[in-house]
Amino acid sequence: MKTLSALALCGALALSACATTSPMALGPDGKPLPQVYRIAGQESDVTYRLLDSVNTLRQARGAAPLALNAELTAAAATHARDMSVQNRPWHFGSDGSSPLVRVQRSGYRGKLMGELISETYQTELETLAAWMEQSDTRNIVLDPKTTDLGFGWYQEPQGKIWWTIVTGSAMGTSPISMAGL
Repeated sequence: MKTLSALALCGALALSACATTSPMALGPDGKPLPQVYRIAGQESDVTYRLLDSVNTLRQARGAAPLALNAELTAAAATHARDMSVQNRPWHFGSDGSSPLVRVQRSGYRGKLMGELISETYQTELETLAAWMEQSDTRNIVLDPKTTDLGFGWYQEPQGKIWWTIVTGSAMGTSPISMAGL
């Protein structure tokens, strides 16, 4: 009986080795093509992954962690959707609103510190890494006077993602700055 079970197991393993997997699509450079990053169903994970990553970067530079702020998040999410409607990444809304106006509309009582925007197919962490490569966007992430963060996005059906971070200071001690990819 043990021999029969062992033979059956060996046969199953041998057959499973014959199974084929679909090959990865390769680009002209021979590297695998990127997969579409789908956010649906993991919205909370995306938000807290980004917040944790931002705070880890800030901690490494000796800056205090940022708190997720509902009003700034509403302003960020609204702008991400609006950039998609306009089909261009920029800091002004389809109604002509500036980041300052959107933050005021959201009810945030602090001071706008900065806004980061991106149009991409990349994940939130890949986008954060790109922001960290440029001094103007990196300075917004790491500004020690910033206390609050809002984070929003809009993903189009084909997978393109419009990311927006809005930062603020509850004390309102710094001028407005804007940057983006």
